[in-house]
Amino acid sequence: MMGAAATRGRAWILLLIALVVLTGVGFGVYKAVGGGGPVSANGDQQWTCPMHPSVIRPEPGSCPICGMDLVLMEESAGGAGGIEGHGVVEIDPEKQHLIGVVTTAVERRALERRVRTVGLVTIDESRVSHVHTKVDGWIETVYAGETGRIVSKGDPLLTIYSPELVSTQEEYLLALRAQKRLADSPFEEVRRSGESLLRTTRDRLTLWDIPEKDIRRLEETGEVLKALTLYAPAGGYIMEKEHALAGVRVTPGMRLYEVADLSRVWVEADVYEFEAPLVEVGHEAKLTVAALPGRVFQGRCTYIYPTVEERTRTLTARFEFANPRLALKPGMYVDVEVLAPSAEQLAVAQ
Repeated sequence: MMGAAATRGRAWILLLIALVVLTGVGFGVYKAVGGGGPVSANGDQQWTCPMHPSVIRPEPGSCPICGMDLVLMEESAGGAGGIEGHGVVEIDPEKQHLIGVVTTAVERRALERRVRTVGLVTIDESRVSHVHTKVDGWIETVYAGETGRIVSKGDPLLTIYSPELVSTQEEYLLALRAQKRLADSPFEEVRRSGESLLRTTRDRLTLWDIPEKDIRRLEETGEVLKALTLYAPAGGYIMEKEHALAGVRVTPGMRLYEVADLSRVWVEADVYEFEAPLVEVGHEAKLTVAALPGRVFQGRCTYIYPTVEERTRTLTARFEFANPRLALKPGMYVDVEVLAPSAEQLAVAQ
């Protein structure tokens, strides 16, 4: 009798232990499938779309916007601390790592806007020189006869025979001899007249661009130069050569050469009307060329034209760039990026 009672007692104890174990397992499974998620007003669980949190359904299914499977809404431990009228979005650390979410402090700093456009390389007009003659005559010898030839300042370009120049040199020699004879005159007016005649004749030669060395040679040797030599007024490339042919008759004002220094060039770029306020004189700019991959030229904006092109609604801005080894050639299309700084404002790091 007592043995049977003891057996029944042990059976009840084992049954009680099994019930406790089953209850714990069931609660764990319930939490694992989301049994602890938020419920609606009538006690039902709610399901939502991970990509569109505004989609909330009382049962599983697909999102009507993107078609993703709805997931059970998880209870938010910090939901009570949200802003009234706004939802609270929480992402656990594992999901943050998967989608690449990072956080950083907001700081006040100056931002840069970049204006990108296309430009055309042109000659720097301030580095262009024209070669003219100031006397009538005929070209005898041409030293620089090719367009595109590089010349240095002072290089001879051509010689011109001018009867007027020959007669003026002879007058200068006569005035020089007269000044020497009259220098010993006891009358001051006579001495001054000799000096004035010499000075007037010399000034005429100087105004005709006769070099000082040629005038000194004329004084020392007394030999009249038959032809006037024209020299390059500046170094650069011969961009145009007009009438510079042997035997051609030239007159004052006739342009013979155009010489351009290409060590620095202009780039004229079109900026859209709505971006025009972002570009100002002095702003730095970067230039790249498809033909020169990897090379970046640094320059700045030097002028903004005052009119807008009516058909394209663009404003032309001029930029100046150094041109080592003639890498940038006039007529070349280039890409220009203007760095337009702005006032300080709240921003996050990129």
